[in-house]
Amino acid sequence: MELVKNIFFNTDKLVENSNVKISYTGKFFQDNSEEVSIHYGFGFDWNNVNDVKMEKTELGFQAEIFLEGENTFNFCFKNNQGEWDNNDSQNYIFDIEKKQNELLILENESVSLGNARKLRKSYLWSKKVRLAVYKLITYLPKLISGNYKRRINEN
Repeated sequence: MELVKNIFFNTDKLVENSNVKISYTGKFFQDNSEEVSIHYGFGFDWNNVNDVKMEKTELGFQAEIFLEGENTFNFCFKNNQGEWDNNDSQNYIFDIEKKQNELLILENESVSLGNARKLRKSYLWSKKVRLAVYKLITYLPKLISGNYKRRINEN
């Protein structure tokens, strides 16, 4: 996913307490810099600041970062000559989403049969809807064009 020009993530969403791979094809990659580091922190106060040397690949400079449980992921890039790419002094700042726990079942919790029945009913309805759509797509054009031959019982 490309969130900003020349910065790509290997996921659709940035979620707390997970790893994300960042690919950078910006100014330093285009200028053939030998080394690039990502300077990053979390939250509006840049908590837990770190620098990680990025690996140079054909797809750009890449690094894997663990996203902590803060509300934003802030970063900028620095090359081996001391130059910064900090989004014109605004830094790159992205929201981190909270991990959703609704579908997680803890070991000590039991699943009620009511929930299982609801899931089964919704699954069956989704199959019925898919079958109906398939039949409409397959047979409706034949009926409209007159190419559908009806079987006639001969008794």
